[in-house]
Amino acid sequence: MTVPPDDRTFRREMATAYRSGWHFIDLVTAIPHRGDSLMVTLFGEPIVVAREEDEDVRAYRCLRRPRGAPQPVRCAIRYGMIFVNLDQRDHQLAEPDATTATPRSA
Repeated sequence: MTVPPDDRTFRREMATAYRSGWHFIDLVTAIPHRGDSLMVTLFGEPIVVAREEDEDVRAYRCLRRPRGAPQPVRCAIRYGMIFVNLDQRDHQLAEPDATTATPRSA
């Protein structure tokens, strides 16, 4: 797929990707079949990008500790390119608000 250099949508999405902490890994064609994977090092962290059985592309952070399970990393495909986001804030689950309210009638 070729994208003309004057495509405004492409340039806007690329600027958003770079500004928001998303990092380009490779083209989707690097992992064409189910079960294929690609290992890259991004900022000193090993990242595995794999095409799962359901044809989705997912990324995982490999832990260096023994028996550590891989941690999922946000992964997106735009214009045939794989991007990952290593920002820890994007991967933490939001805690439910623990505030309690007392009814006015109490």
